[in-house]
Amino acid sequence: MPYLVAAVVLLALITAVNLLLTLGVIRRLRETSSPAHGGHAPSHPPAHGLPLGARPEMFTATTTEGEQVCDSDVYGMVGFFSAQCEPCHTLAPRFAEQARVMGRERVIAVIAGEDPELAAILTPVARVVREDYDGAVQAAFHNSWTPSVYLLGRDRRVVASGGRMADLFSEAPA
Repeated sequence: MPYLVAAVVLLALITAVNLLLTLGVIRRLRETSSPAHGGHAPSHPPAHGLPLGARPEMFTATTTEGEQVCDSDVYGMVGFFSAQCEPCHTLAPRFAEQARVMGRERVIAVIAGEDPELAAILTPVARVVREDYDGAVQAAFHNSWTPSVYLLGRDRRVVASGGRMADLFSEAPA
């Protein structure tokens, strides 16, 4: 009987140590993947969006400046951002920098929610659409992740996509 008690106590101690180590690993992973601690947003959003080679579905939307945009206008870069999304605010200046190079007519930025700061960064260089998460452009791209960026070729097919600007231009053909 004493051997059985000793085995149960030893097993309980091993289980407790395993639990503590697992919790420590989880905490460490959260710290290192958090943008506030030097981590990054995921380089590729989950498989929620258009795959490479696909075209967005038909849509029509109105920009914050009253312009109409539709699926046939999409050639270049499309970005999806959310209000109060820290990785979105990190990505926005880089997106705007590339948009400035590409030209406003070739760039659409979609902002889910009210975020004057994001709008101020993106409006001068992109056609900005403000819509909810189930809006026309979000639906056309099957997008449910922010930040999310797409690069579309002249044929309006997805050439590259991801959660960072490096994902677009490291994968896109020259």
